[in-house]
Amino acid sequence: MTKSDTHRDVEFIVSAGDTEQTFRTFDKALLHAFSVSLAEGEVTLDVLVYSEEGAEWFDGEHGVERYESDPEASVFQRFKIAVADLGQVA
Repeated sequence: MTKSDTHRDVEFIVSAGDTEQTFRTFDKALLHAFSVSLAEGEVTLDVLVYSEEGAEWFDGEHGVERYESDPEASVFQRFKIAVADLGQVA
């Protein structure tokens, strides 16, 4: 059985400056974060997890342990993304 792209208890938030957008899949959030970072500079991609099942879906047994250690954490995991266009390279 393959893992679904979404879980009802997991959201991904991409933030840059005063704007933020919510996504249901990590792939779409990452693509958006890359695009925004290329145009705006640094962005954050936050993973919000609302249950042990969501934590397991996102990060396996290690995720469950992390969730159990602080189930009230506002952000389960944060990625800082900075993309720089270095132009053509010979």
